[in-house]
Amino acid sequence: MANVRKYGETFFGRADFLFKAILHHQGGAGDDCARVCCTKIEDFGVRFGEETLFSHVNLHIHCGQLTVIVGPNGGGKSTLLRAILGEIPHTGHLHYVDAKGAHTGHPVIGYVPQYLRFDVSTPTTVMDLFMACLSRRPVWLFSSRTLRARVERGLERVRAGHLVDRRLGALSGGELQRVLLALALDPLPDLLLLDEPVSGVDHNGLEIFYDILTTLREEEDMAVILVSHDLALAARYADQVVLMNRGVLASGTPAEVFRDPAMQATFGLGMELTGGARGA
Repeated sequence: MANVRKYGETFFGRADFLFKAILHHQGGAGDDCARVCCTKIEDFGVRFGEETLFSHVNLHIHCGQLTVIVGPNGGGKSTLLRAILGEIPHTGHLHYVDAKGAHTGHPVIGYVPQYLRFDVSTPTTVMDLFMACLSRRPVWLFSSRTLRARVERGLERVRAGHLVDRRLGALSGGELQRVLLALALDPLPDLLLLDEPVSGVDHNGLEIFYDILTTLREEEDMAVILVSHDLALAARYADQVVLMNRGVLASGTPAEVFRDPAMQATFGLGMELTGGARGA
């Protein structure tokens, strides 16, 4: 299991701040990882008691690619992310291989949860959040000036530099998700996991978020796994789509997966979404 650095589950002693979900771990469509860096998910499975949530999941996630996982509720999508993070027991192995084929252990993983529960009336700011998560000492013993430049650089990467002193409760849904993304990118990960990060975000926020992901993939050569229910966005932005329902039912380019009978059986889709799909 990867070494896990969990950023404080409480903030200034307040249990309603659940930062457990913002983690970093040390450690193209298809299976060929020759000459590219790649995270290999090999034979993953999760059981709770007598119930098998999923089994025999094998995926290759290439650097610089966006893999979107789709499927029905209860199909194991978010559970797979938790297994990759090492938060729950699972079978199988996670390997990171660089472009030369050298096995370098576990990747560094960043994670953005679907939402963050907190008291919207709290006076806590974005800067306070970063101090609580990134400092190894109690926040009241830490100078914000030491950390501020680092936080501002991270926020600028996701077009949120102007939010550094904004109260958390005053952020829009899209702004909050970009703040959480900035936190997940410190330190810069090899693999970024996103669990429905734009659920409830307006259209403008969606466009900004996916544009940022495109930049991260192209400029940082970052591998991204995104769980989503938005099939149209999956068709538009993904390099690889994985259909999951207690296992992998189909995987490949968006065009390939949207034409797969399993996709049509799961969502009742015809061919109308494949026209703008990548790989068509």
